[in-house]
Amino acid sequence: MLTEKIAAKTALIGIVGLGYVGLPLMIRFAEVGFRVLGFDIDKNKITKLNQGESYIKHVESQRLHLALQKDRFEATDDFSRSAEADVLILCVPTPLGYHREPDLSFVINTINSILPYLRKEQLISLESTTYPGTTEEELKPLIENRQFSIGEDIFLVYSPEREDPGNQKFSTENIPKVVGGSTNRCLNIGVLLYESIVEKVIPVSSTQTAEMVKILENIYRAVNIGLVNELKLVADKMGIDIWEVIDAAATKPFGFMPFYPGPGLGGHCIPIDPFYLTWKAREYGISTRFIELAGEINNNIPHWVVNKVIDALNQQNKPLRNAKILVLGIAYKKNIEDTRESPGVEIMQLLNDNGAKISYSDPYVPTFPSMRKYSFNLSSVKLTNELITEMDCVIIATDHDLFDYSMIQQNAQLVVDTRGRYRKNFSNVVKA
Repeated sequence: MLTEKIAAKTALIGIVGLGYVGLPLMIRFAEVGFRVLGFDIDKNKITKLNQGESYIKHVESQRLHLALQKDRFEATDDFSRSAEADVLILCVPTPLGYHREPDLSFVINTINSILPYLRKEQLISLESTTYPGTTEEELKPLIENRQFSIGEDIFLVYSPEREDPGNQKFSTENIPKVVGGSTNRCLNIGVLLYESIVEKVIPVSSTQTAEMVKILENIYRAVNIGLVNELKLVADKMGIDIWEVIDAAATKPFGFMPFYPGPGLGGHCIPIDPFYLTWKAREYGISTRFIELAGEINNNIPHWVVNKVIDALNQQNKPLRNAKILVLGIAYKKNIEDTRESPGVEIMQLLNDNGAKISYSDPYVPTFPSMRKYSFNLSSVKLTNELITEMDCVIIATDHDLFDYSMIQQNAQLVVDTRGRYRKNFSNVVKA
């Protein structure tokens, strides 16, 4: 019985997609005593993992080495081996298409890759963020077409990932895990599975509810960041420091939670996931105006930042064209290497389109990565006094702790700070 295997930790856990979600999950299962079979289509990742080498900064290679030494982990690109797994957890990307429509191709392709090898007494858990109804409308029929009965032969759950890369306080084991099942039996097995690796599991009434939980979490952040970004524009026109306003408001012990402005939204969740619900809501004749407005505000912030750069250069009688501009940080948030949907990269593109001479420095991104929308033949430059001095403008797009902000301010002709790193007023610093 599957439940007995999970309880005894003799179940083989299969994790499909070994990125920012799947890799920490794999290590956590191995650390509590399960054997894990990791699947990925990237042969380079497979090779590194089987050698005990992590390619994600906040996932230590030492933890991988330990899992390998105890013979609890193996990575493969052979999806026929999914038949060996008692549990299959899907952690694959769910991006948006060019018209902000959901792109479920990674999820569907993954399911189709494992469908020929499904067998009775397997649990399938989808962790990828998606619109409410995906598990029941997309995954369930594909499995049932293989003549399996959901809740009897195959168990299907949805449990949204809640990873926050680089967060020193919260990680896989202490972030509560929401689980919804296609049937009560599916739910019970899903809860049993996740209780073995996390401190608290939150069962909900359906997979649709679990899917909506994740969407709500990301919409909450997107809307509030949109609100504070809009307030930043107003405060800037009024000559008010929005960072000082937020710090003071945050002293209220109830009824207020601080959100902070920035150069735009980045990452694999907040800029993308709310539009999954926007798309699905149209099926029910509902216009999600709040979500779309927040998206519009956040998407326009990089343009506003570039205009601040133009204005600041004009004050020094310099045009943007041919100006030497250094962008600090192209990861979407500080102290990590993930560049997905990074507003810093969008700012680079806008500056480049306007004729500026662009360079970047990011200790976590040594070479500009291959990206769908952007292409720069650039590598990260080392920060020196001389380099900073020769730049017409330095833009703080991502405030990595490794940057020497005192050195930057003391040597730069002009700094445009989008992250509120400089709370004091300096003659060469423009807050954006």
